[in-house]
Amino acid sequence: MTLLDDPDTGLAPLQFAVTKNLAAKTTAQREELLRDPVFGTAFTDHMVDICWSVGGGWHRPRVQPYGPLSLDPAAAVLHYGQEIFEGIKAYRHADGSIHTFRPRQNGLRLQRSARRLALPELPVEYFVQSLRELIAVDGAWVPSGADQSLYLRPFMFAKEAFLGVRPANKVNYYVIASPVGAYFKGGAKPVSIWLSEDYARAGKGGTGAAKTGGNYAASLLPQAEAYEEGCDQVVFLDQDRNVEELGGMNIVFVYKDGTIVTPQSDSILEGITRDSLLQLAVDRGHKVEGRDVSIDEWRSGVASGDIVEVFACGTAAVVAPIGVLKGRGFFDEQPTGPLALSLREELTDIQYGRREDTHGWLVRLDG
Repeated sequence: MTLLDDPDTGLAPLQFAVTKNLAAKTTAQREELLRDPVFGTAFTDHMVDICWSVGGGWHRPRVQPYGPLSLDPAAAVLHYGQEIFEGIKAYRHADGSIHTFRPRQNGLRLQRSARRLALPELPVEYFVQSLRELIAVDGAWVPSGADQSLYLRPFMFAKEAFLGVRPANKVNYYVIASPVGAYFKGGAKPVSIWLSEDYARAGKGGTGAAKTGGNYAASLLPQAEAYEEGCDQVVFLDQDRNVEELGGMNIVFVYKDGTIVTPQSDSILEGITRDSLLQLAVDRGHKVEGRDVSIDEWRSGVASGDIVEVFACGTAAVVAPIGVLKGRGFFDEQPTGPLALSLREELTDIQYGRREDTHGWLVRLDG
């Protein structure tokens, strides 16, 4: 189940041009925004921009003022949806240093997403460098409060202006950043889940394993349905009624014998947070399985006591215990236990430098 972090390939770094934002926030304005950051609503002063073309490859790397993008109305992304993104965080440690968590895995996942969407594959070294370049100018935006971090959003889209169904010949890669606190109000308290039976998140052979905007757009209507039903999130099934994932998080089941099971298929996004939590569980002696889990197994397992915990996980929320599964005609209270929150504590302690990183997952971004 564990993804191995790849070694460096020795690719020469890009030479970034840096243009400072003359309208950057003052120290007082920035500190006010960092006092109680709301997820994805405020952004740092700068962003990374790298161009790609068929003839020129990756070129013109730069850090520039954060601001609106200029797009031709015929830009391919607006008509054919050629777009992918990532989500990763920067953490401020007690000594003031800034670190991120397993960035090479995010870079590799971005490459897999690019391959599926017929976009160019950004070298992992350039991906990691792009994070460092942004932190070099906007490092002061990394907050230091409890459960706070700087959420980094790398993304790539087809910028070529044309109408025609083919891969674009011009693409841009960007990184923007937003200071954030806890994703869910109340932190890691149990959340309620609505079972979507009318809508699918992805299909066999589709784009489910890619981190692309279309997957999330497809989840918005069932997510709205979940809100109408008084639930925090929605969970999707595949065509065989096996559990896939939530709208933006993986799902994990804990059985009474200590076995941890997570759905695994080519239509589910490979979660780096999930992978790391499972590795920590293996370190503790738990057996971990990736396999199909039907909705019937889920419900009957909870009813019989065979399933003792269910939780969701992802970069933004880290871990969210599931307290309720609701669907048409049923309301199942879910068992909560100590493992999910214990794993969350261990993982976040590593990320924030409060516990030894025995797997070498942390990468320093500053200095």
